[in-house]
Amino acid sequence: MRLPVPRPRSLAGQLFAMQAVLIAVLVAGYALFTYVSDRSQAEEAAGRQALAVTRSVADSPSVREAIRTSDPTARLQPYAQHVQRDTEVDFVTIMNPEGIRWTHPRPEEIGQRFRGHIEAALRGEAFTETYTGTLGPSVRAVAPVWDGGKIVGLVSAGIRVEEISKRAQGQLAALLGVAGGALALGAVGTYVINARLRRHTHGMNAAELSRMHDYHQAALHAVREGLLMLDGQFRVALVNDGGRELLGVSEEVIGQSVADLGLPPSLTGALLASEPRVDEVHLTADRVLVVNTSPVSGGERRGTVVTLRDVTELQSLMGELDSERGFTQALRSQAHEAANRLHTVVSLIELGRAEEAVEFATAELELAQALTDQVVAAVSEPVLAALLLGKTAQANERGVELEVSEESRLDDGLLPPSLPARDLVTILGNLIDNAVDAAQGSARARVTVTAYAEDTSLVLRVADTGEGVDPAHAEAVFERGFSTKPAGPGGRGLGLALARQAVSRHEGSLTVAGANGGGAEFEVRLPLGGVRAGEGVVSGGAVSGGAVSGGDV
Repeated sequence: MRLPVPRPRSLAGQLFAMQAVLIAVLVAGYALFTYVSDRSQAEEAAGRQALAVTRSVADSPSVREAIRTSDPTARLQPYAQHVQRDTEVDFVTIMNPEGIRWTHPRPEEIGQRFRGHIEAALRGEAFTETYTGTLGPSVRAVAPVWDGGKIVGLVSAGIRVEEISKRAQGQLAALLGVAGGALALGAVGTYVINARLRRHTHGMNAAELSRMHDYHQAALHAVREGLLMLDGQFRVALVNDGGRELLGVSEEVIGQSVADLGLPPSLTGALLASEPRVDEVHLTADRVLVVNTSPVSGGERRGTVVTLRDVTELQSLMGELDSERGFTQALRSQAHEAANRLHTVVSLIELGRAEEAVEFATAELELAQALTDQVVAAVSEPVLAALLLGKTAQANERGVELEVSEESRLDDGLLPPSLPARDLVTILGNLIDNAVDAAQGSARARVTVTAYAEDTSLVLRVADTGEGVDPAHAEAVFERGFSTKPAGPGGRGLGLALARQAVSRHEGSLTVAGANGGGAEFEVRLPLGGVRAGEGVVSGGAVSGGAVSGGDV
């Protein structure tokens, strides 16, 4: 049978025990100090009382008259007992200058020598002392009795130390009652405070709290996702390494308001929102982030927990996947059309009209070859040429004519390694998709693409015949979530934002204006990193025979 091992006391329990002991020690110390102080004061008060009684008796004329008689005891004993009762002292002793008693509370002690010091009184001085006499330890006073300038007797009055202790004990009992009440009140207050602390610490002891803190710190640094915690005033209370990297902030942001971090407006709005946000996509200067927020509440709003996931690479791959899917759909459509044309040719041959079959097939081949030749002649850069051919087929599927303008001229090998093909696909592909959406359904649905190099810049221009862009929305169209069309299953308003992000990442510019024939015209300018139109030198690599060394194109 295993014996139960006592669990360490919680932090609240330890604090309660410590505070209870502290209060008890303080109260006990104060009680002891007060008792000693009160006893000392009681002894001083008893000395003053005894001295006052002694002087009063020594100055009494009846005492001097009784001393002159032949039997002073007969008159002084009743008098001393009367004074003893009235003044609440334990004894009043009257004696001759040699210390032989004339009076005493015990009659058998009359005629005996006084126990105590009388030398100072014989010199004419009244004094007090603590001395053990026939009644036990007492605080007493001794004063001389003068008669005609001569000391004819001595008077001593005193209070037993036992009586003084009783007086101090009475005061101590009252003090202990007050101290006990204070201790009980302090214990109740301490219990209430520690009960609240126990709720906040969930009953954990110091070791458990320390261990949880260590786990907390280890988890913050180990989690690759970004974690951001905001307090009730939307100030940064905690941010881990991943959060600082994704948001591009430093450790000094602790205590700053979210509105002062310089984040994009849409992301700032999501962090400041009071309602939860689930898997929202937001763009920073160079990242695509998935944001989730969850308010922390316990009867009142206490803050917000924010998680951040970097999906920049995933979003780029999804864009490429969409392009590949578009290419696949275009190829499927073209295969369907080619099958129809092949059936037509076969049918013409079966009908014995071979010459017409040859003419039909030749015309279709020339049309397809002319489109390819037109695109490749204008844009010999393979990535862009393939993108334009695929987008042309997609646009035709949707009833939109996509053409490459005559002023387009982009030679193979012109793009530097610093401008990867993936970013060009993101930029130009999203612009063309947006233009096809805008032109579809218009009277003359057409999208015109222009691509050429000008000095040290790559210029990409996409114009459509749609309704155009309101000048008031010239900047808003590049924000995530902005769209003039109803949202589809995957949401809208992300393509142009991704294009703007890619352009900004390469320190380029993306603007929108009205097209000549109506609609909108988007223009992109990207630096070529030292390449001039028509030159064969690239900063950071060499161009030779259409191949770029030092990077993939």
